[in-house]
Amino acid sequence: MTQRSFRDRFFTPRVARAIMSPLGIVLFGAVTAGAILVGAPLLVAPVAGVAAWGGNVLRSVPRNPKPYAADPGKLADPWRTYVAEARRARQRFEDVISTMSGGPLHARLTELIGKIDAAVAETDRIATRGNALAGALERIDTTVPMAELARLKAEHQGRGMSPTTAETMRSLQAQIDAGERIAAAARQANERLRMLDARYDELVARAVEVSLGTGDSEGLSHDVDDLVTELEALRQALDETAPRTTDLGLSQPQGG
Repeated sequence: MTQRSFRDRFFTPRVARAIMSPLGIVLFGAVTAGAILVGAPLLVAPVAGVAAWGGNVLRSVPRNPKPYAADPGKLADPWRTYVAEARRARQRFEDVISTMSGGPLHARLTELIGKIDAAVAETDRIATRGNALAGALERIDTTVPMAELARLKAEHQGRGMSPTTAETMRSLQAQIDAGERIAAAARQANERLRMLDARYDELVARAVEVSLGTGDSEGLSHDVDDLVTELEALRQALDETAPRTTDLGLSQPQGG
């Protein structure tokens, strides 16, 4: 999930209510009066009141959710590798910034770190989900249901079947369909993460060019945005498989 800027989190209805809340006004008056009572100068006392009111407002600013972070030790390959390589690319990106002197380019690349963090968090979520899907596949044997379904179809070809047999066939087909959906989702996650992992390395190379003054910082920013968008879309697509696979013991990664 992309992290929101302080500005975006400040201009919210919740903060607006805190600015105009009776509690904030009472707090301002009480602290101002208290400062006067303890001997603070008349020009200083309101400052204390404003500070107290401002602190109450700042407490109402929504916090960014903590980015999801996978535990690599609980992931099998290739999912563990995707997580590790995304984190390494993020560190290399930061290393590039550390070699730059201050200035507009340094500031622009520094701003991109937050977006890279969002991409890494999405990679962790996708890898966790892919790992769960792959684990579920190991627990599902579609060979037996397919063989049984084929046998029942052959036995009843050209003639009717009892309601019980029809229900058995529907159940067997449902098992097969579930296995195929999970296999397709795991395959999609694996293929897309492999491709997007290469994109991380490309972005680091582009950052090196920008740091040397030979690259397009605006184009790099757009490409980072595209990476985050693609990862979010992939994660959402995988999450849509949840209603069909919860009965198989799968769970979705929690966190921001």
